[in-house]
Amino acid sequence: MTPIPAPPAGWHAAAERAVIRGRRIDEAIPSFLLDSPISRVGYWYGCAVGWVWGTLWSTGPVEKRHGLWVFRGMPRWTFPRGGSCVGGCFLTGDGRISDALLRHEAVHKRQWQRYGLLMPVLYLLAGRNPLRNRFEIEAGLADGNYVPRGTAGVSARW
Repeated sequence: MTPIPAPPAGWHAAAERAVIRGRRIDEAIPSFLLDSPISRVGYWYGCAVGWVWGTLWSTGPVEKRHGLWVFRGMPRWTFPRGGSCVGGCFLTGDGRISDALLRHEAVHKRQWQRYGLLMPVLYLLAGRNPLRNRFEIEAGLADGNYVPRGTAGVSARW
């Protein structure tokens, strides 16, 4: 297993700013869209999309772990980075899936429940850099294997 590289200097302050910016965006979203019947419909739609995609491409076992449906053995081109949470489905390849990673993905599941179909839009707007993406930061950068455990000044959760 390749060691996780140390993040660049100053990343922690940028991560904190990203979380604060994300909370301001949340304040601008009408409350009836968050943690509501509307967001639940979006979450269930995400689950359906995850199930279809996972069922089409998974070649490994499908398991229920940490409240997530885990689809393993997916071809590398079917998911970004080390895996992707769509609704309550974690789509990934053949790599090791630790309890810490599943904790991280379970936070993404909860984010899907909160934001519904706003989740993919907000995630895209948050950017591809996990050290500045409020959703990755809130899910725990160390649990998601974005920063090494024990990095000075890094907390597992915000």
